[in-house]
Amino acid sequence: MKRRDFITLVGGAAAGWPLAARAQQAAMPVIGLLYVRSPDDSAPQLAAFRRGLAESGYVEGQNVAIEYKWGLGHYDEMPALAGELVRLPANVILAGAEPSVLAAKAATSTMPIVFVVGSDPKKLGLVASYNSPGGNATGVLIFSTTLDVKRLGLLHDLIPSAKTLGVLVNIKFPYAQDQLDQLKAAANAASLHLQIYSASDPNEIDTAFEDIARDEIPALIVAADPFFDTRADQLIALAAQRAVPVMYQFRQYPAAGGLMSYGPDLPDAYRQAGIYVGRVLKGAKPAELPVLQESKFEFVINLKTAKALGLTIPSGVMAIADEVIE
Repeated sequence: MKRRDFITLVGGAAAGWPLAARAQQAAMPVIGLLYVRSPDDSAPQLAAFRRGLAESGYVEGQNVAIEYKWGLGHYDEMPALAGELVRLPANVILAGAEPSVLAAKAATSTMPIVFVVGSDPKKLGLVASYNSPGGNATGVLIFSTTLDVKRLGLLHDLIPSAKTLGVLVNIKFPYAQDQLDQLKAAANAASLHLQIYSASDPNEIDTAFEDIARDEIPALIVAADPFFDTRADQLIALAAQRAVPVMYQFRQYPAAGGLMSYGPDLPDAYRQAGIYVGRVLKGAKPAELPVLQESKFEFVINLKTAKALGLTIPSGVMAIADEVIE
């Protein structure tokens, strides 16, 4: 079985809506879901997206179909997957994360696109303005990449004696250079040295943690990036093995045993995206739907992991946590 056929099979199974059944519902509108992540690590987002659709009057398998295209963390495959949705054709594309959205935008200038991105959609060339997007794309901005500076500050608050902190970044991510520029500026202002490590595949993640341990880096930020989200288990296991305190972007990490995270409420963003997709299916134009901005952010600490690392969480840091996992 070819890899792309397997991806389609997995997506269809996750949807519970076989292709053959969809073929019998020719008049049913089709949503193309283009996501650079995988079904396994996207279940909360999918559930929230379906809730948003339901709020707009659409239920998968009843009056709307969803065609799933998963990138599984492989950015170079997104253009081909986007092209498949355009040729289908889908009535609207839901694109999750920058590589998916940029691929969808490059594939069509007319098919409606609803996105969820962590970076400035104006800077990415997706919209003319937040209030009046002006083209075929609109969606939800979750600010995740720009929150790396906040994560740096929280990590330094956790270990105030640290003079050097590490950053793990994926240079293939479209916003990577901006992330590094912002982090370096913040580090300079705090008289901190940043040690940069790069990884774009699982083997490079292993190598990066070997280097981090060799360099005796006291703590690490994993930069906001959907590729890393597909490798969450690997990252958490290596952090435990190497006894490195690590800050991540989403709650999924400390919930699975990582130390801590600071970031947006990702399921809430996908619920809002589901509402927007429903509005587009009813005739709304993306050009006239303002970009929504996620306003729910959460700081989560896994106290059990902190104890395993021999860390005492300062009272000031503990006081501002939205959730403490024990």
